[in-house]
Amino acid sequence: MGTIIMAGQLILALAILVSLHEWGHYIAARSFGIRVEKFFIFFDAWGAKLFSKQIGETEWGIGWLPLGGYVKITGMIDESLDKEQLASEPEDYEFRSKPAWQRLIVMIGGVTVNFILGVLIFALSMFYYGETWLPNAKVIEKGGVVVTELGKVAGFETGDQVVSINGNEVEKFRDLINSSDYIVDGLSYGVLRNGESIVVPISDSLRTTVLESKGKSAFFSLRLEPIIGATAPNGNAQKAGLLPNDKIVGIDTIDVQYFDQLKVALSLHKDDVANLRVLRNGSSMTIPTNVDSIGMIGIQVSNLAQYSDDLQLTEYGFFESFPAGYNKGVSLLKDNIVAFGEMFRGKLDPVKSVSGPVGIAKIFGAEWDWRRFWNITGMLSFILAFMNLLPIPALDGGHVLFLLVEMLRGKPLPEKVMYYFQIIGMVILFGLMGFIIFIDFFNAFFG
Repeated sequence: MGTIIMAGQLILALAILVSLHEWGHYIAARSFGIRVEKFFIFFDAWGAKLFSKQIGETEWGIGWLPLGGYVKITGMIDESLDKEQLASEPEDYEFRSKPAWQRLIVMIGGVTVNFILGVLIFALSMFYYGETWLPNAKVIEKGGVVVTELGKVAGFETGDQVVSINGNEVEKFRDLINSSDYIVDGLSYGVLRNGESIVVPISDSLRTTVLESKGKSAFFSLRLEPIIGATAPNGNAQKAGLLPNDKIVGIDTIDVQYFDQLKVALSLHKDDVANLRVLRNGSSMTIPTNVDSIGMIGIQVSNLAQYSDDLQLTEYGFFESFPAGYNKGVSLLKDNIVAFGEMFRGKLDPVKSVSGPVGIAKIFGAEWDWRRFWNITGMLSFILAFMNLLPIPALDGGHVLFLLVEMLRGKPLPEKVMYYFQIIGMVILFGLMGFIIFIDFFNAFFG
């Protein structure tokens, strides 16, 4: 069921993004009197389609292959590679008969709509939901961070109070683990450790490791109190009588204040019984509990129980949400441009950094959450705008490049040259798509 929900969210997001992207081309073309023969959401590869209807001069349809969509504009060399329509003299309603500035507007219509759509999604999401965030000052007050193995390599220690990035004090805890900070060289953290201020520089290799993991690796996370969020069905904790919201404060004579300390204490009782000292509704009790061979009892810690009263909600008025949505989108767009440049320079491994349909579907999650859905869809809208502007023939960016060359030359490139560039572009594009899908499945099964 979870897989179906993930796939459903991906298909709905793509349907929204692709249809509005193509509508941007369509409405621009029709505004200049250019005929549009086909408008398809998803590809009708090999002529197979789920639905189509002829309305006026345009066939509207839904293809079966959810990897994009297209509009077929009369008199334009596009994916159809239709040379017959170019054999005759241009008609007034054809793309090729229009001045270059009009054709340029038609070609950037799709990415323009995607950019505007991304801003709208972020803005309206902020207006409706607001932004919930945890003040980093509260994390500092309540024990600092717990460090991963990668964090230990970087030089962090559990209990560190992380206060800044690159010398800039951080207000929101989530900004400490924002992937955009890992894109460029020179990352460093300011830390308070045992009352002493130190700087933890992050090497280029560690920065790349975190970035290529797509969020799976991090240097640290919240240091949490050992408050039980859930017990595993038929696990040792459940059998012993432990309940959600129980707080484990010690084992025998060993006091524990944080979950990482509890894990260390449990590891001393592998394949044995641990006498857990527990607080339940203000009452103290001791609950003997079996510990398995790897030092676990079958509990899941309550992630934000100790911070439930500290979460902040920033609310946005209708009009102030739009600049906030714009700033969020532009920041995301800049991150993608920089990351693409790092990949092009060989500093990021594309096999680890790129996500295809499977990877994107996993981001949506196995439960339908509208807030997460719209945030991811907004993000994808900006990514789609950026990717379509890459100067590759067969993409919008390739057509834009040729039109700019035409404007500089004062005359269009020969149609034969455009035709062969389109073929080259399609080979590159399908090769990239095949590569992305391959590494997507490779990462899903072996990553």
